[in-house]
Amino acid sequence: MLLGNPTYLKHLLPLEKKLLGMDPGTKTIGLAVSDPRLKVGTPLVTIKRRKFKEDMSQISTIIDDHAIGGFVIGLPLNMDGSEGPRCQSIRQFQKNLEGYFDFPMCFWDERLSTIAVTRTLLEADASRAARAKVVDKMAAAYILQGALDAMR
Repeated sequence: MLLGNPTYLKHLLPLEKKLLGMDPGTKTIGLAVSDPRLKVGTPLVTIKRRKFKEDMSQISTIIDDHAIGGFVIGLPLNMDGSEGPRCQSIRQFQKNLEGYFDFPMCFWDERLSTIAVTRTLLEADASRAARAKVVDKMAAAYILQGALDAMR
């Protein structure tokens, strides 16, 4: 079930279930998890994309391990708020997710998430290799945190 507003997502989650934030890219999917009280998003892992079924198997394990009850998916809007080809790809990804998981989910505007995270990592003086390893899961946490903040 896709929702337009993360506020509704909060009311559809079973008690003590967490949200999984996703930053789906063409090569990787950054993942982040909320706490059960839906206050804080924490970077979790970046999975390398393979076949969709294999990706869903990895996500299914994460769902079981972390008591996930819903998804927040980053939607890469253009700077003017319009949707480009990447949005179409993410919307298809979401439709495919619905075929595997019966969870409430919503999109969250991810404009500038990777730039914000990269800037933070640069300020922390992280090397290029270190940034490459964590940027996707940190972007997922940034996306998730935005949705969590909007829920309050």
